[in-house]
Amino acid sequence: MCCTGKCARLVGLILLPSAFICMIANLLLFFPNGQQLENDQISLQVWLMGGLIGGGLFMLCPSCSAIRAGGKGCCGNGCCGNRCRMLNSVFSSAFGLVGAIYCTSVASAGLAIGPKCRVDGQWEYPFEDLGTGNGSYLVNQTMWEICEYPDNAVMWHVVLFSMLLAMGVVQLVLCGIQVVNGCLGCICGDCRESKDDESGL
Repeated sequence: MCCTGKCARLVGLILLPSAFICMIANLLLFFPNGQQLENDQISLQVWLMGGLIGGGLFMLCPSCSAIRAGGKGCCGNGCCGNRCRMLNSVFSSAFGLVGAIYCTSVASAGLAIGPKCRVDGQWEYPFEDLGTGNGSYLVNQTMWEICEYPDNAVMWHVVLFSMLLAMGVVQLVLCGIQVVNGCLGCICGDCRESKDDESGL
């Protein structure tokens, strides 16, 4: 039998680093190829901060709550304390679901529209109207050369938004698992014995 407390702690320990990965990836998107641009030269999807807000700040609360649900927490030991922590993690994870959905939505839009770069002396979205399939810039890498500046702007954009999309999906799944796990823990309690609770897992 998988203990709800151990599961909650594992979920929290995975969510926490994923939140920092999202925040770092989003911050790097502001500096394509390590170069500083003017505010109007940065794409809208970067300014929406799906990774910094949705996958990052929104995920700190559910991750910490899940970790605490797997430990002693502020509600004390025993059956009542465990149920209190689990109930708190359910609401926090539901809050995290909102952040994960926001992160994946912004990342998907960023990949679909493509980067904002300089083409023939003008800043624009050169891949915005190309659609999907074989005509997509994601498939045909020879099209990336259309961006004159910044260097490697397309690769920078694709790699970092792909990371945000992947992390957002992982967070979405984990928060969903913790909502179910937290409900089970709140109703049924934790299967761990007291000596297991003192060990942290």
